[in-house]
Amino acid sequence: MVYKHSEPRKSKLGNQFKTIRSILILTCTSLIFFSTIKSAMAHHPMGGKTPANFWEGLLSGMGHPIIGIDHLAFVVAVGLIAAKIPNGILILASFLATAMLGTGIHLLSIDLPLTEIAIALSVVGFGAMLVLKPTLKTSLLIMFAGVAGIFHGYAYGEAIIGVEMTPLLAYLIGFTAVQFFIALLAMKCAELVSSYWENQFFSLMRFLGLAISAIGVVFFTSAILG
Repeated sequence: MVYKHSEPRKSKLGNQFKTIRSILILTCTSLIFFSTIKSAMAHHPMGGKTPANFWEGLLSGMGHPIIGIDHLAFVVAVGLIAAKIPNGILILASFLATAMLGTGIHLLSIDLPLTEIAIALSVVGFGAMLVLKPTLKTSLLIMFAGVAGIFHGYAYGEAIIGVEMTPLLAYLIGFTAVQFFIALLAMKCAELVSSYWENQFFSLMRFLGLAISAIGVVFFTSAILG
């Protein structure tokens, strides 16, 4: 006797995958579009106002990695890469730690050149890793994420210069927590997709990698021409 009930299940999973892919295409296209719009408020959740208390510092810190599309794309890429690598959480930890270090470097008035270019290249590079799926050691990925974290954190420091200790600590807590949540969410979603759509997983990661790299290219071009 031949059982054919598995075919409808495969068909259903295939349709679900196509629906998810369509949603991702729309989302990534929107991100790329909005990333091309120059706005003076792009990295200032408080409207350019320096945080004056704990809650303003916290909200400002939480907003920076979200409204900065280049930062958001990189954090998502970190989570996606970490999903299929042993001890991948260490890549995320490296980025979060050095992002705080980068903010500290900015607050010490130490000049870090070509920050925007370095950030854009980090987005392009991590997106390319998702596309090409290179076999890099975890230690190298940890190092790359750490170097990128310094530049991303340095950019975050621009909005917090001159503030008192309380909003400063809140700011650090805010952007660290939101980046951890976003990267962990991306990591867990990738693991879930891998378990249900293993055959299509690499294709999906390649598509996301292309979208992330495209965002990086947009910002790199803007940094060069700007």
